[in-house]
Amino acid sequence: MTSGLWHRMDLLARQLTPSMLTLALVVINAVPLHVPGLARVAPLLPLMAIYHWAIFRPRLLPASVVFLIGLLQDVLGGTPIGVNALVFIAVYGAVLSQKRFFMGKSFAIQWLGFALIAAGAMAISWAAVSLLSVALVEAQTVVFQYLLTLGLFPTVAWLLLRWQRAFLRQV
Repeated sequence: MTSGLWHRMDLLARQLTPSMLTLALVVINAVPLHVPGLARVAPLLPLMAIYHWAIFRPRLLPASVVFLIGLLQDVLGGTPIGVNALVFIAVYGAVLSQKRFFMGKSFAIQWLGFALIAAGAMAISWAAVSLLSVALVEAQTVVFQYLLTLGLFPTVAWLLLRWQRAFLRQV
């Protein structure tokens, strides 16, 4: 009886890790680092995780969770409510529609795919925030955020892949 309970709890914990890791990246994004100007151009760490899990384990990161994570990113990041929820869902859907293409491809192809999808995501975010603010947001800010996100992607992707191989083999 007890071993069956522990097994189910272990399986549940493993199934929740993609959601919890993505949620942790939202919180890490919100931590003030006291670097002047960094908050405006902070890399979108959760976007990297959503991209990764949509390719490798979409069943473990459902769209409803992606939407909620987007809302939390909006609240913690000071973005108008719904912008990141919309962007994250759009990215999730785009990646899911191309999942078969990305599976088995080299990291360079996956990184290129992320570069294209992140560019689209940030363009949508920029347009939505500009529209909701009734003022153009500085494009330079979005470009720096994009470059930081793109530059950190290999490290975050490597960490997520290591986590997946270590803890999600049995799921």
